[in-house]
Amino acid sequence: MIKPCLPLSLLLLAACASTEQTEAPTAAQPAAVAAPVPDLLAANIDPNARPGDDFFLYATGAWIARNPIPASEASWTIGHMVNEQLYTIKRTINEAAAGSDEPEGSDQRRIGDFWSVAMDQKKADLEGARPLAEQLAKIDAIATPSDAIAVAAQLQRIGVRTFWSFYIGQDEKQSDVIAVMLGQGGLGLPDRDYYFNEEEGVAKLRAEYPAHVGRMLALLGRPAAAALEGGAAVMRFETALAKVSRTLEARRDPYLNYNKMSVDELHSTHTPNIDWRGILDSYGLRTADSVIVGQPEFLAGLDAQLQATPVGELQDYLRFHLASTYASYLSSDLDQEDFDFFGRQLQGSKEQRPRWKRVLDAQEGAMGMVVGKVFVKDYFPERTKQRYTNMVEAVRQTYREHIAALPWMSEATKAKALEKLDKMQKKVGFPDVWKDMSTLVIGRESYARNMQSAQQWHFEDSVRKFGKPVDHSEWEMTPQTYNAYYNPTKNEIVLPAGIFMIAGIKDEDADDAMVYGYAAASTIGHEITHGFDDQGRQYDVHGNLSDWWTPEDAEQFKQRAKVMADQFDAYEPIPGLHINGSATLGENIADLGGVVLGLDAFKKTEQYKRGEKIAGLTPLQRYFLGYALGWLGHPREERLRQQLLSDVHSPARWRVNGPFANLPEFYAAFGVKEGDPMWRAPEVRVSIW
Repeated sequence: MIKPCLPLSLLLLAACASTEQTEAPTAAQPAAVAAPVPDLLAANIDPNARPGDDFFLYATGAWIARNPIPASEASWTIGHMVNEQLYTIKRTINEAAAGSDEPEGSDQRRIGDFWSVAMDQKKADLEGARPLAEQLAKIDAIATPSDAIAVAAQLQRIGVRTFWSFYIGQDEKQSDVIAVMLGQGGLGLPDRDYYFNEEEGVAKLRAEYPAHVGRMLALLGRPAAAALEGGAAVMRFETALAKVSRTLEARRDPYLNYNKMSVDELHSTHTPNIDWRGILDSYGLRTADSVIVGQPEFLAGLDAQLQATPVGELQDYLRFHLASTYASYLSSDLDQEDFDFFGRQLQGSKEQRPRWKRVLDAQEGAMGMVVGKVFVKDYFPERTKQRYTNMVEAVRQTYREHIAALPWMSEATKAKALEKLDKMQKKVGFPDVWKDMSTLVIGRESYARNMQSAQQWHFEDSVRKFGKPVDHSEWEMTPQTYNAYYNPTKNEIVLPAGIFMIAGIKDEDADDAMVYGYAAASTIGHEITHGFDDQGRQYDVHGNLSDWWTPEDAEQFKQRAKVMADQFDAYEPIPGLHINGSATLGENIADLGGVVLGLDAFKKTEQYKRGEKIAGLTPLQRYFLGYALGWLGHPREERLRQQLLSDVHSPARWRVNGPFANLPEFYAAFGVKEGDPMWRAPEVRVSIW
């Protein structure tokens, strides 16, 4: 939903225009059915705004006015509000565990030990950078580019992503096989375009970055002049890597980014100076004789740049990335310098989040599944799981009906699409089988060392998968996550318990209109649609990258998708920075698909059929407002800029206005007419699924 939901989506056939015509409601309209408490949707409406001008601001304006962005945040959204509830729950779990006398190695003991040492700021300040001493000593001993490569390979084991990206997962063309994958990486700024874009805000950040790197190096003990030069050198090196890196949109082509070759071939034809065989052997991957390379030209460029860069500059690059990765778990000076650049300058936050929240964020990545077992037992009842399990099937059935009725798709492709939809696995709430993390060692020696231990455990866990059958029970998110994803190689949707929470209201008090917009559309329908978006449609029922479309049907899809890309290219959230319609295409298709699927599924409910108003709002209006509730929020300009340059998701405002402008039911529900800014002529509206 919010994350990078694993890329894969679907656009839906817009339904016929409704005959229902109503006046746009305002918050002051009397309710036909009295609500026992102020209605959540009506309370968010800006009564001075018109839905036909900017529906997002109309639906959320009153909430935005009441909820300024806290100083510690780069944005303030519905996700933040839900996470506030989740933070409170997780803190309760951690404090209870810290006071327990459970035996060493038990889940409760590890939760409590992690929390206790991480919350000890004085201990972290006394340690300084000492938890990194072993890695820094290895960097100091580097004498050749080959040494730098070997050290970088070992830093990958503890989560320091230098030079390249490394991943172990399903082979996209043989999804029942686990493969080794390599690709571009090694940049300190969020994406390659930060190194070249001339927009004023980006240029300012680019100018500040070398100084930040220099200050981090100085905090590690480098002399002032050497640290200053080291910052400039790191910027030069990363700019050279950025030049050979692919753009955000180019990385979305699954065929272009699938290049399988033997380890020997990679070494001989692209990277003669990188000993991949030795690196893989050091990881315990001695039987791995091939790799899937995402961007071969990047690795070739990296190889050349490593040879052309003085060893001292490579050392400073590795020192900085090691410190940057672990700064949040170290002494206050390193932590604050890291925040000043990445939090304050890059994202616009004015101050750090409280330490307890940052500790809980770190714990999610380190051992979130251990906490999750406690969370679901007490905070996700069976009735809630059943509601959303049923909703998945309601949306799936609606999708079947849409596919069967498509006027532009052949029967042959329809049959395969329906097979893929029917066999799409759903995972709702929490895992049926919990990952065994009993070998993860957590103690009270050091916060940073606990994080190193966790990173190494996760790295080795991924290595252990190689050569074994694919585990279809595994989750890539914890149950207490406010997010969801579609995995193309498993053909599955994963919907954690946290994504169904609505801030300020109990699940049982949320009417179907609200929930179908908030959950069925923006999450369930969105993730299902990812299986059929411009990327997802290229994977078959078994999760293999395989062309199962007729050429004519594929061309029909591409024509419709291009209309959507062009629509979003036209949006300009910051003067000089447009939404990238090609990079965000999959998410935009999934949004529209989710809205259309959720709407038609909602039309089958008793609430829709009764047509009764709540808080002056018809069921149809409440559905659209419920969807907007899922994207409630506003960002600082810095955060918005980062999203435009480095994220495949469009900003929230356009994730609402963009799909709605293509739906005739939206026009009918709110009386939007030709001439209104939200209006699109019928012939230019997107219609795919």
